[in-house]
Amino acid sequence: MSGTEPVTRHGVGQVLPLYAAGFVTAFGAHSIAAGLGAYTGFASLLALGLLLAIYDGAEVILKPVFGAVTDRIGPRPVLIGGLLAFAAASAAFVLAGDPAAVGLARFGQGAAAAAFSPAAGTLVARLAPDSQHGRAFGGYGAWKGLGYALGPVLGGVLITLGGFDLLFGALAALGLAVLAWAVLIVPKVPPLPRTRQTLLDLGRRLTAPGFLRPTAALAGATAALAVGVGFLPVVGAGDGLGPLATGAAVSVLATTAALVQPWVGRARDAGRLPEVPGMTGGLAVAAVGLLAATVVPGLPGLLVASAAIGVGTGVVTPLGFAHLAASTPRERLGQTMGSAEVGRELGDAGGPLLVGAIAAAASLGLGLAVLAAVLLVLVAALWVGTRARR
Repeated sequence: MSGTEPVTRHGVGQVLPLYAAGFVTAFGAHSIAAGLGAYTGFASLLALGLLLAIYDGAEVILKPVFGAVTDRIGPRPVLIGGLLAFAAASAAFVLAGDPAAVGLARFGQGAAAAAFSPAAGTLVARLAPDSQHGRAFGGYGAWKGLGYALGPVLGGVLITLGGFDLLFGALAALGLAVLAWAVLIVPKVPPLPRTRQTLLDLGRRLTAPGFLRPTAALAGATAALAVGVGFLPVVGAGDGLGPLATGAAVSVLATTAALVQPWVGRARDAGRLPEVPGMTGGLAVAAVGLLAATVVPGLPGLLVASAAIGVGTGVVTPLGFAHLAASTPRERLGQTMGSAEVGRELGDAGGPLLVGAIAAAASLGLGLAVLAAVLLVLVAALWVGTRARR
């Protein structure tokens, strides 16, 4: 992509509400998910699984749809409408006064996030010039990482103080605050003229290397992140570590991923970190982290694994989105970002499912090793594909 609208010195502040929107979707998903087990009383693991999956399920189904709408009417209305819908879905749970409405509320939140998440990504790409895409997406990813890190902690505090009503009320207030910020700061970015696109044209674009490589890397990195958050505490518990130590390890993972992304973005923009080699390196580091959890016992292994997975995912995320923005026509950014987000969601769900299934059939160590092998296969595929184009 070339010729994006240049961001002015004032325009740097225009992307901050977009970063906050990324925080909202991450914080909203994880703050609720961390408390759902206790909320359901662990009475039905099937019900718990459905409640955990419904947010991501809504995003997987609706993100490509809202991405296309973003291209048609412009990203700002979709961003504002999505944030308003998120606040409304959160407030509706509080007003309903029915604990059973949590599933509907989470579906509403997920559907809203499916709207404002690709719209925010499109606006980040449109407002930042090509030379600053790495930095812009590094900041966006860092704020999302902060939401992932703080969600379980602050969500637990809010639930302890006032139950799920207080948590959903706080999410409604957060959504409205970011909505007001976006209305005041984010400029109008009109939709761009588009050539007619057939389903065959869409299929060609979504199977082109410029889309598949970064999307596969993003899916792999997200799978490693989800598995690290979900299963590293299990590894630690198996080594006799308590919840404080395992919780600290997960915090190291999320914090490392958040801190690395802005640095990676700046390195990309300065030409010090090429996108495809950087993505392959990030996936390789994440694979090493998964393997470390299986071979290095105790707290040292857990901390090495957490740091490596955090670094790996922190490297891949801004490079993947910057690569997508650079290789996509401006008028199709919403559709591309929405489709790439689906790839991330599939990695978010598929990684834990793969590791969990293998752990149930054999052992958790084998499950982590298999996912590490999958990441290394992606590394080889990206590397071979890059060399083949030369």
